[in-house]
Amino acid sequence: MAVAFGGGGARGLAHIHVIETLNELGIRPVAIAGSSIGAIMGAGMAAGMSGADIREHALMTVGNKTAVVSRLWGLRPQTVRDAVANGVRIGQFNLERILKAFLPADLPDHFSDLQIPMRVIATDYYGQNEVIVEEGALFPALAASSAIPAVFMPVRLYGRVMIDGGISNPVPYECLMDKADIVIGIDVVGAPEGDGTHIPNRMESIFGSGQLMMQTAISLKLRLQAPHIFLRPAVGRTGVMDFLKAREVLAMSAGVKDELKYALDGAIEAHQRA
Repeated sequence: MAVAFGGGGARGLAHIHVIETLNELGIRPVAIAGSSIGAIMGAGMAAGMSGADIREHALMTVGNKTAVVSRLWGLRPQTVRDAVANGVRIGQFNLERILKAFLPADLPDHFSDLQIPMRVIATDYYGQNEVIVEEGALFPALAASSAIPAVFMPVRLYGRVMIDGGISNPVPYECLMDKADIVIGIDVVGAPEGDGTHIPNRMESIFGSGQLMMQTAISLKLRLQAPHIFLRPAVGRTGVMDFLKAREVLAMSAGVKDELKYALDGAIEAHQRA
């Protein structure tokens, strides 16, 4: 069995339920792939963390306002010279440093130290293509995969300019289809929600249009080749950076646990018949 964790910012906290369910069933994937937040969650699982461990860490860090402020404060420039060295721009953060400040300290630095083989998806901005990273330093790959446009500046990787992996491949299950008999894909992109009359503001339009484009890509991918199990946890109107709503996201998406168990029963039965 292999698992592809999709991108979606804070909505990706719903991936925790999938990891917990696989833990409960005693299932250890033979391979993992992930885009953006899916790469981060997948890296935790690949490193040997349980779903419960990841849940606890998320709620203590990104889900805790005091912890967020404290950790971001620790990343501030130490001198005025540092602050203005490259100019001050909104969103121009060193994403690799941010990830190291928030992710578990025992997450390994290299792909080779992961317990489960993993593929991280990034997008080559100028090359206009998906990039699969599966060896070398782990944190630069996670930073490249998580560089959400309009939120974080692009990341240089392999001498190329990289942005969010979800742009080119929101749910990267196809790179696992030859790795396992059963492949699970989890989509947490979400979609604009409302009564159909609300005019979205500027930021809602930016992120909502991104959701629409990614869902169009996912629909095409599913028509060409679907994974054995494809899940869409309920994520409501959660914003891409609504990490402080971690408990709400986990509560609204909890139903995916039973969906996964039911789907696994069907997929295993179908595989045995085949």
